[in-house]
Amino acid sequence: MEDSTSREKILKKIRNALINKQENPFQGIEFESSVYTEIQESLDVNFAKEFTEAGGKFVYCESPAELAKNLKFIISENKWKTIFCLDKSIQCALDNAKIPYKKTEAEFLTAHVGITRCEFLISRLGSIMVSSKQCEGRRLNAFPEIHIVIGFTSQLVTDLKDALADIQKRYPKELPSMITVITGPSRTADIEKTLVMGAHGPKELYLFLIDDTINSNLV
Repeated sequence: MEDSTSREKILKKIRNALINKQENPFQGIEFESSVYTEIQESLDVNFAKEFTEAGGKFVYCESPAELAKNLKFIISENKWKTIFCLDKSIQCALDNAKIPYKKTEAEFLTAHVGITRCEFLISRLGSIMVSSKQCEGRRLNAFPEIHIVIGFTSQLVTDLKDALADIQKRYPKELPSMITVITGPSRTADIEKTLVMGAHGPKELYLFLIDDTINSNLV
């Protein structure tokens, strides 16, 4: 009796393959080594290159004092008015630089710029890992049109697997309910293959990287 449907034909082939097992033609394959080539540059240089190629805007800061100076200049240059921040240490840096900001729930919907920290910086991808365990929660990474991230050189890791392993160590009892990897500003070309920036999140993404090899304090 002939098989009546394509589904039955496929299932018959699967059954025959399971019954008549053959030797694996690909013996001795090594699965443990990385599929990536080794990064030739330092983690911060490689991150900056990949991050900017993905559309991000990278600013290197040798110290927290330089962070305040650079922030003040970019905010003034772009004439940003409504800046929202919940992180206490970043708020102290903004206060010291005399940069006004919003922080209440009632002011959140008017935020044009959001400033947050991050969990890790993935050098190979030029990506930023954030989580819901941060004081900003889920919204501040996605709602404002412009997202400014404050990161440290000590947060740089080589690959995504390293960031995932480290975040498990950071939260051993309970992982964050949301772990997100951000690669460049939000964009889509789903509609008529026309690139649209900021469709599902910020249309501009800044990363201020502070060298904390000497001083790890933000302020």
